[in-house]
Amino acid sequence: MCSKMKKADVVFIPYPDVGHIVSTLEFAKLLINRDNRLRITILVMNFPHTSETEVYTKSLPISDSLNVINLPECSLPPNIAPTSSTTALLEAQKSNVKQAVTNLTTERGENGVLAAFVVDMFCTTMIDVAKEFSVPTLVFYTSGVAFLGLMLHLHTLRERDNVDSDKLLQLTELSVPSFANSVPSKSLPTIVLQKEWESFIMNYEKGLKNADGIIVNSFEELESYAVHSFASHPDFVGLPIYPVGPILNPEPKTKGTVDSNDINKWLDDQPPSSVVFLCFGSRGSFDEDQVKEIALAIENSGARFVWSLRKPPSKGTMASPSDYPLSDLDSVLPEGFLDRTKEIGMVIGWAPQAQILAHQAIGGFVSHCGWNSTLESIYFGVPIATWPLYAEQQANAFELVCELKMGVEIVLDYRVEEVYSGHSYFVAADKIERGIRSVLDKDGEVRKKVKEMSEKSRKTLLEGGSSYIYLGRLIDYIVNQV
Repeated sequence: MCSKMKKADVVFIPYPDVGHIVSTLEFAKLLINRDNRLRITILVMNFPHTSETEVYTKSLPISDSLNVINLPECSLPPNIAPTSSTTALLEAQKSNVKQAVTNLTTERGENGVLAAFVVDMFCTTMIDVAKEFSVPTLVFYTSGVAFLGLMLHLHTLRERDNVDSDKLLQLTELSVPSFANSVPSKSLPTIVLQKEWESFIMNYEKGLKNADGIIVNSFEELESYAVHSFASHPDFVGLPIYPVGPILNPEPKTKGTVDSNDINKWLDDQPPSSVVFLCFGSRGSFDEDQVKEIALAIENSGARFVWSLRKPPSKGTMASPSDYPLSDLDSVLPEGFLDRTKEIGMVIGWAPQAQILAHQAIGGFVSHCGWNSTLESIYFGVPIATWPLYAEQQANAFELVCELKMGVEIVLDYRVEEVYSGHSYFVAADKIERGIRSVLDKDGEVRKKVKEMSEKSRKTLLEGGSSYIYLGRLIDYIVNQV
């Protein structure tokens, strides 16, 4: 092979959210480590006045094969509705993306050829820009294959049968090609049930169908039914998917109220698979009544525990939860709880999740069922007790419990937003306690299934594994553009 071979330049456009950025960066590293004909440039945009993604992009090992460009910040109209902010940000950034890619192709000159765009699932409007450069666009999808099938199917229902959010609310369940069981409407994401999000969702779903292929952070062994539906169902045929996961989040870049070394030391002293870990993601938090109910359940279960407890942001703000000052914990938790449980548990703030799940003392995970968390839990062989909050988590919880039989149910249809009934959801202590006992069951079928899938998740990216093969196909597709 001659040394002056042209590189295939790939432009990545991630969505400015930690969960999306981190798996995108991990995927970029996976690509360049696999094939030195690829060169990746990641164009990072942020919402005005936020920079929570910076800590992740700064730590990337920048090389000739991987480069990060921070796009200029652009202003959005004041008091813009959440339903419009993503669209407005992407529209405002199109000219910056165009400029950055033009500069890139000029700089590379003879050494490289622009081969493809890889855009986040929420950034499909950037397909317009890719078309101006006459290159294909691949979507990087940070949820699972079954959920991808659900969103594409909902688009078909809207277009073909005029099923809008009002009609969805009236259904009790719907049959979806990528799910073996009928999906209860209670497991649909809130966003597809709300009138005000309708045009955003229509554009999002249509954007997926306009892509030249979809890269999914999942693997065939985990979601075999859903993956096969893409090869066989008439609605999906013609849209290539590349399940190349699990692409896992690396070790954390943030510090919580408790040092992760202290957590590890404490876990080292606990028996194998004896500790339940409660953690609800970067945006998960509860009001004080619910917090007290969780505490009551933990105490009644008698289980050893690590609980990541976060303080809700002020009402009406878009901020993320924060850590409680240690002095405030006593007033949020039931009186004397910390004293009574100090031998068997830890209440912490922000948690180094992957690190905790990897520890052999962890026996169960009470989780919001975000897709990254679901993949980590399966990879480390820890069964999940489901407590979804928002986004696609209700559908993930349904898939875990009813399709894959790899989760136990605390709740499947809990949601932070009050879209259904106008009341806030509340989960009673006895239900939570049952979930904790069930997920820690050493001889449970769920635990056995998760352990088996954990083995498969470790092999799938090795030579001969299904994700390894899909990744090879994807790279061939990109390089053939050159």
